[in-house]
Amino acid sequence: MSCSEVSNTDKHSDGSCSSSQGMGASCSSAVPPERAAPSSGMYKLEIELKRGHNLAVRDRGGTSDPYVKFKLGGKEVFRSKTIHKNLNPVWEEKTTLTLDSLSEPLYAKVFDYDFGLQDDFMGSAFLYLESLEQQRTIPVTLVLKDPQSPDEDLGSLELAVTLTPKDSPIEERRDSTNQQSIRLSELHRKSQLWRGIVSIALIEGRNLIPMDDNGLSDPYVKFRLGPQKYKSKTVPKTLSPQWREQFDLHLYEETGGVLEITVWDRDTGRRDDFIGRCQLDLSTLSKEQTHHLELPLEESRGFVVLLVTLTASAAVSIADLSVTPLDDPQERREILKRYGVLKSLSNLKDVGIVQVKVMRAEGLMAADVNGKSDPFCVLELNNDRLQTHTVYKNLNPEWNKVFTFNVKDIHSVLEVTVFDEDRDRSADFLGKAVIPLLNIRNGEQKGYVLKNKELTGPTKGAIYLEIDVIYNTVKAALRTVVPAEQKYMEEEPKVSKQLLQQNFNRVKRCIMVLISYGTYINSCFEWESAQRSIISFVLFVVVVWNFELYMLPLGLLLLLVWNYFFSSSRDMTDMSMEAMFEWEDEDEDKEDKDSEHKGFMNKLYAIQDVFISVQSALDDVASYGERMKNTVNWTVPFLSWLAITALCFATFLLYLIPLRYLVLAWGVNKFTKKLRNPYAIDNNELLDFLSRVPSDVQV
Repeated sequence: MSCSEVSNTDKHSDGSCSSSQGMGASCSSAVPPERAAPSSGMYKLEIELKRGHNLAVRDRGGTSDPYVKFKLGGKEVFRSKTIHKNLNPVWEEKTTLTLDSLSEPLYAKVFDYDFGLQDDFMGSAFLYLESLEQQRTIPVTLVLKDPQSPDEDLGSLELAVTLTPKDSPIEERRDSTNQQSIRLSELHRKSQLWRGIVSIALIEGRNLIPMDDNGLSDPYVKFRLGPQKYKSKTVPKTLSPQWREQFDLHLYEETGGVLEITVWDRDTGRRDDFIGRCQLDLSTLSKEQTHHLELPLEESRGFVVLLVTLTASAAVSIADLSVTPLDDPQERREILKRYGVLKSLSNLKDVGIVQVKVMRAEGLMAADVNGKSDPFCVLELNNDRLQTHTVYKNLNPEWNKVFTFNVKDIHSVLEVTVFDEDRDRSADFLGKAVIPLLNIRNGEQKGYVLKNKELTGPTKGAIYLEIDVIYNTVKAALRTVVPAEQKYMEEEPKVSKQLLQQNFNRVKRCIMVLISYGTYINSCFEWESAQRSIISFVLFVVVVWNFELYMLPLGLLLLLVWNYFFSSSRDMTDMSMEAMFEWEDEDEDKEDKDSEHKGFMNKLYAIQDVFISVQSALDDVASYGERMKNTVNWTVPFLSWLAITALCFATFLLYLIPLRYLVLAWGVNKFTKKLRNPYAIDNNELLDFLSRVPSDVQV
């Protein structure tokens, strides 16, 4: 075999290094490669991405989640799948490109995928196409380099490439381009759709090892399934924590995949301590059945107790406008039947579906130096996330796609965010719109002004959507009094003087409302208005003389009805609007590297913890006060109607049944709850209901 299967190592203009070796040959040369073909004409380049060798470590666990991008002339032409937790990944993926010139090299870049964060760079290399021998398959090894650290060993990629000239350039180019576009669009669509749901209830930990000086730990758990992550709450000072948390993850693989579980000890002011890990192969679990699992930690003693259920995929899809599910009369009838009154008690988690037509955007912000943007749109409903394709170099993009989500909570908010795709960096934010599902008018095409990340003011541009929501009212009402779904990974709270001041002002406003009511009642005692005092006195005597317990929910019921017909406060007041414009970036803590100040830093971190606790407590108090007010003020009519229904039922129940029997039934239920279901997740129906009512800031 001749050595015309060239090997070259050459510095590119940006400082990155490329290397291609044929038939295992290895040579290094600073001179440009000898041309084996003219650089003009039409060519077909077949690339087989085989595997990677000894790739760079980018994750804390000593591994990476690599994927590869190929670019030609600055445009992305191929992106591989992500191989999780592997430094020697095997892809075995093929792609075919049509070229009109060999002068531009093929640029290969490797990244480590990080869910919800910017992907980490793992190295790049160039393949000079002019050096390739034509009409035969050539093995190629690309040595990965980082322009910033040229001496760092980042591993290599193994490819097989075939370069052939094309006989009929125009027709074949058009066919190949169309096929490639369709293939990439289909891969983009399929890569986002999940095949099922894994429901996980994290119950408890047992006999964990102590990590702190007091002989205890502050344990929390991290879950990872492919790119998805979830972090539990921290249970302080215990070796047998009770978490009692429930969450859902998506199953993208037919086999189920491997659920990775790590247990950590929370430490304030320094890196958290690793307690242990375990793995669960979901392919070993039968579907549509709840599994009670006690998983031992591999690198230490102790157990983690879980309840895991695998279920079939919910209604989720991506389609073109020509294939709109709800526009098909037969399919629409089937969906309406599925969420009809007769199906109210079947599969309570399946509340409904929402169909979103993403039409276009207009007047977007220019994020690139050429005065254009490369916009794409991301839709999020709780933890469900889908996105459109990218429209390049356009400030008025048209996507014309239809997205369908399963609704698990009718009080969820649909978030639609527009980003600008960047070649080598994380996407730039262009604008955001949020739409509560209960505010949607079915079939209405509407333009939404894009806002900034904090939703406190507009950015530039608008997005046009048409949304339909179909749901079962009974299921929606029942789901209102169970814990709401939490985000997979929440940001850690930071100390913010502005946020503390904002929460303090919100609490102050709630207290001032109570004081104003007290002042009004006291004015009746003081006879400031004779007419008002006489009416109040007569009403007081009648109510006290004839008081029964059912009058309490009846009084709240009358208050709701009164405000429905007569209150002028159903719109937001100027006072509550002020809170929307007080957002500012959180202050960042600076790390002190001087060892002499460790004692001071420990005190500072302790003060910071207290500060965050007070800040969060003020937020909770203010939020619940505002939510009670907004329930009465009909801010969310669905919830106010639900409150009316519950109060009518409570009034009827208390009217017919003596209080002692109701208290007895409540006590028996509370005492026997753990006996009937040892793994029940605790909840408070009233607080769960109020959590669905937006506070003034959320409004």
